[in-house]
Amino acid sequence: MGINEFVMNNEVTIRLSFFLGVFAIMAAWELVAPRRVLTVSKTVRWLNNLGLVFLNSFILRLLFPAAAVGMAAFASQQGWGIFNYYDVAPAVVVIVSVITMDFIIYLQHVMVHAVPALWRLHRVHHADPDFDVTTGARFHPLEIILSMLIKFAVIAVLGPPVVAVVIFEVLLNATAMFNHSNIQLNTKIDKFLRLFVVTPDMHRVHHSVEDDEANSNFGFNLPWWDRLFGTYRDQPRAGHTNMVIGIHTYNDPKLVSWLHGMLWLPFVGKITSYAINRRQWSENTVKDEE
Repeated sequence: MGINEFVMNNEVTIRLSFFLGVFAIMAAWELVAPRRVLTVSKTVRWLNNLGLVFLNSFILRLLFPAAAVGMAAFASQQGWGIFNYYDVAPAVVVIVSVITMDFIIYLQHVMVHAVPALWRLHRVHHADPDFDVTTGARFHPLEIILSMLIKFAVIAVLGPPVVAVVIFEVLLNATAMFNHSNIQLNTKIDKFLRLFVVTPDMHRVHHSVEDDEANSNFGFNLPWWDRLFGTYRDQPRAGHTNMVIGIHTYNDPKLVSWLHGMLWLPFVGKITSYAINRRQWSENTVKDEE
């Protein structure tokens, strides 16, 4: 049995094991050394945020039983994708595939901030009034479906092997939980880690209520894209313990903290402008978020 076949047959076990392991580590770390005091009960947050995670997992398995791994296997069988046309060393293919897919995730993240209709879906993630390990997987089901379809398209064009797709999915889930965690990191360690991975302090800036801060630090896994494309911001103006998390005009607990409200949130309010280049800020600016 080849490695791709082994990974294909054990994909669910591999991903679930890493998810539960990293989640347990981050959750314990948050209890021992929290970065911020939560504004909403952890019980309420976990029941509803994780409830959304389980709902999304059920919907994905229902609509796409084989998920991205199945698409990679199908592309390989059909000879689709760049890496199925050229003879490239397997290690190079895996590394380039993982980095390329991470870049696409960065572009996708920018897109859901730039397109008003997609922002309505993505604001479910941003409307969380706190920032902890469960925030990393808090997304509306429609955005999760959109993300999977984008992965399918990328896999069809790129032709990555099954093992590369699984590595990417595991890394993305693990780093999303890590960089959304409410953990205290030494500033020198944080600065060093930012050379290789998005850290909690780096990504927390992206969850600020301030427009110019929310429209920065889009990376989920690799930190390089923000620096390369000018969307990097080092620290929030108010500092990490004093900054406000969430969206200015969406702070009703029933809408932003409870499962039924999160599912309904994209359909609340009229469509107004939401320009990603709205990067100006002043204390006197009237907040006219959607």
